[in-house]
Amino acid sequence: MNKKRTKIVATISDKNCEPGFIRELYEEGMDVVRINSAHLNLEGAQKIIDNVRKVSDKIAILLDTKGPEIRTTICDSPIPVKKGSNITITGNPDKKSTPGKIFVSLKTFAKDIPLGSLVMIDDGDIELKVIKKEGESLICKADNDGMIGSRKSVNIPSVKINLPSLTEKDRTFIELAARNDIEFIAHSFVRSKQDVLDVQAEIDKHKSEIKIIAKIENQEGVENLSDIMEVVYGIMVARGDLAIEIPYEKIPPIQRMIISRCIYCRKPVIVATQMLQSMITNPRPTRAEVSDIANAIYSQTDAIMLSGETANGKYPVEAVKTMTRVALEVENNKEKFLETPYLNVTGEISAYLAKVAVKTSLRISAKGIIADTTGGKTIRDMASFRGFNLIMSQCYSERTMRELALSYGVYSNFQERRKSIDEFIHIALKNLVKTHDLKADDLIVVLAGNFNAGSGFSFIEVGTVQYLKDRVSIKGDQ
Repeated sequence: MNKKRTKIVATISDKNCEPGFIRELYEEGMDVVRINSAHLNLEGAQKIIDNVRKVSDKIAILLDTKGPEIRTTICDSPIPVKKGSNITITGNPDKKSTPGKIFVSLKTFAKDIPLGSLVMIDDGDIELKVIKKEGESLICKADNDGMIGSRKSVNIPSVKINLPSLTEKDRTFIELAARNDIEFIAHSFVRSKQDVLDVQAEIDKHKSEIKIIAKIENQEGVENLSDIMEVVYGIMVARGDLAIEIPYEKIPPIQRMIISRCIYCRKPVIVATQMLQSMITNPRPTRAEVSDIANAIYSQTDAIMLSGETANGKYPVEAVKTMTRVALEVENNKEKFLETPYLNVTGEISAYLAKVAVKTSLRISAKGIIADTTGGKTIRDMASFRGFNLIMSQCYSERTMRELALSYGVYSNFQERRKSIDEFIHIALKNLVKTHDLKADDLIVVLAGNFNAGSGFSFIEVGTVQYLKDRVSIKGDQ
């Protein structure tokens, strides 16, 4: 069972999403497929969804919405920018950007941006300073050389712009997500609790169970984190825009703070952006990138994410392999149990048994923990202790099985609800001996309670695979 605990989210483009390619990424360690709606249309997104479902019913899908963001418009080819040159920026989403004249998606851009502001394009690769206003345009001076491509991000640090939570494009993509029963919506530029509630209202229109991941990528999002966490399923530390909106030296402590808060609140957390940026064009990572991945794992994140590395990079499979190798090495060398502060999210007995199961599995060198779940809450509670042994969850819902693909150390199977603990153990072992290569003398911790439609764990047992098989067989014969 040489499986990593830290999950990998990989961004897939409709230009490269054939089932064979997705299967290869999955076999190398990808757990969740991310679809970035900012860079494709509905047909492209549907193609990715269909191909993911062909590969495995265990791969979760996360759809990124645009949210309250500003982007450049399309251009026929990358536009060169020279330091000291003047660039005109105009708000008009329907026009193409051309050399010297950049159009952006926000029509009131010139009105909303004060003189002297910095305009950062493409995660800050291009820095422009507003020097003059001319009608509905801004005249900016370039502070560095670079290239501006199509639909690149636009940030204005320290300037609050009153953008709506959702765009019309977001609504059409949420409808697509609901129609296809995908697992997660990652909403961009979440500033407040209200942004999340607006997305939830849209999801509710379609009577969908989609879970919301809030992307924290601006100062407002950091300041309102506690309120935001009350209404979301999980958090993404979206470091690209965050490092533009906030001084970059503050990003590492903010990242650690967000991970710690998410663990305490039993919310899945993803660390994203430029984790293996050099592997877009190179077959090997830089030492700094390896250290970045390792630091996120040492901080106990649930998941790490690849963007351009797998969406349009030259070495997508190698990038996933790299993350998997680093994860396995770090997990073998970091603490094997996290003394998470107590939080009663699943009931007193269930919460206590979850902690006991994780600690017991470590002390007896068990091969893993078998646990059942209906909605996944009890499993996420157990995952918060960041135990070294895998949690082999048996889910009474295929949707819950895929949702747990984002949780630390959890590998799930679907199992129909059983009438007794013996039947549950029998079916679980039958499946896991094949999928997890369990041996007869391997010790296993069994944690269950939902088989009678109860709430939370109420039963714990320890034994070898053979003992548990024999015990169930003997009881079945009586």
